[in-house]
Amino acid sequence: MWPNLIAKAKEGGLDVIQTYVFWNLHEPHQGQYEFSGRFDLVGFIKEIQAQGLYVTLRIGPYIESECTYGGLPLWLHDIPGIIENEYGNVEMGFQEKGLSYVRWAAQMAVGLQTGVPWVMCKQDDAPDPVINACNGMQCGKTFKGPNSPNKPSLWTENWTSFYQAFGGVPYLRSASDIAYNVALFIIAKKGSYVNYYMYHGGTNFDRLASPFITTAYYDEAPLDEYGLIRQPKWGHLKELHAAIKSCSQPLLYGTQTTFILGLQQKAYVFRSSTQCASFLENSGPRDVTIQFLNIPYQLPRKSISILPGCKNVAFNTGKVIIQNSVREMKPQLRFNSAEKWKVYTEAIPNFDDTSLRANRLLDQIGTAKDISDYMWYTFRLNDNSPTAQSVLSSAHGNHDNMFVATEHNVNLVNGMNNISILSATVGLPNSGAYLERRVAGLRKVKVQGRDFTNYSWGYQTTFDAPEGNNPVVLNLGSMGKGLAWVNGQGIGRYWISFHTPKGTPSQQWYHIPRSFLKPTGNLLVILEEETGNPLGITLDTVYITN
Repeated sequence: MWPNLIAKAKEGGLDVIQTYVFWNLHEPHQGQYEFSGRFDLVGFIKEIQAQGLYVTLRIGPYIESECTYGGLPLWLHDIPGIIENEYGNVEMGFQEKGLSYVRWAAQMAVGLQTGVPWVMCKQDDAPDPVINACNGMQCGKTFKGPNSPNKPSLWTENWTSFYQAFGGVPYLRSASDIAYNVALFIIAKKGSYVNYYMYHGGTNFDRLASPFITTAYYDEAPLDEYGLIRQPKWGHLKELHAAIKSCSQPLLYGTQTTFILGLQQKAYVFRSSTQCASFLENSGPRDVTIQFLNIPYQLPRKSISILPGCKNVAFNTGKVIIQNSVREMKPQLRFNSAEKWKVYTEAIPNFDDTSLRANRLLDQIGTAKDISDYMWYTFRLNDNSPTAQSVLSSAHGNHDNMFVATEHNVNLVNGMNNISILSATVGLPNSGAYLERRVAGLRKVKVQGRDFTNYSWGYQTTFDAPEGNNPVVLNLGSMGKGLAWVNGQGIGRYWISFHTPKGTPSQQWYHIPRSFLKPTGNLLVILEEETGNPLGITLDTVYITN
């Protein structure tokens, strides 16, 4: 998918492709490296170069990015003092060591003598010559500016939408709002670089997402999860980029003058010896007509008009003329034949079956080492009461409150009781000071956890790839909660039973890149924790219509 994605970004007016470097994917085990296939970082950069674009490399090594454990490999869990990328968020948690760490990190990076600039995002105290930068949606208003006069003004994350958690609904940011804030940053903060986070979001395959984050990532970006153009964002921003670039000469080499045109209206004029460019801003809540150079101009609410040559309007951020597009999912194959499925039931272990014992509750992160989302906690209880009742607490958290519990009664038999509780993490924590001290799993038992006695999980079937080149998705609307694999490739966590306030799943369709598929005989494996119905699964293709 890389060449097509890069080409669409270039066509949309982008000059630079930015990518994280995922330490957890490239060195999953200490000293064992993976840079092949979709982990081929050098191949990705060379493809960008081949299409004539530049690269910004977010090397981390900690990246956060709503990625499990912040993109750090879990073998670091036992190493104290691990690091953070937006360090300004946690610097105070380390007190006087925080400031000295920032200085050390800057000296270390610059000392490598790579010949390229270094940036610290959300780090107002970035030491010279490292550049401090802004993250957010309104950096044209909120950015304090470079902390040294010899540094450029950079916006490292202009959020085109926002990440989505299970139980939540997508954040819909308008094309006009994005365009207005880009233009404002350039003229009000002398911005020389704006990075869209995300321009293409993509998919959190396998178990890559951090706690409760959906498998689909920034699906509302200009290029959606499947790499399809999402209108009007893509087209409106393409026109914005072209209009700004037509003003490059006076923006780069001209002198700026600002004129007050009204209570909430301004003109930013850039004049060089040969060219002129004007930006007319209306920050107010109503449409207005203003006079600029003795010519009337209509300015929509909260918008900026761009005038190359200082006369004719080439673009207005508030006038979205690009036609909206609609995305449709069309079923191509139904998995409704019970004969095609093979069913496997998880064996619930008793205490005597376990090989690892401890006289305390073990931390799931340190014990399971992120090999699986799941860990059995088992113990046995000898009860002599003929009709004993105990309380079993069970619940799941959510993105905003991860530690909750409910209670209900269970009956204990007279004699030996084997109690097994399955703990399931939905991604590991991705940010915060002292990340290596975080724990997961059961912390207190009265008994507490989830009872899976009456649930069966584990299904598989085979299928052929649908014809054509349209994106392929798995419709898991009939399932509950679990994980899915196609030909051994994890396509992510699903949680259909966790509904939004509107009573619908946060995500129903799950992306299967065609590079994961064979023409025939593809193996689909579903790990279902609850009571999903695999006979209701369909394989769909995605279409865009205007």
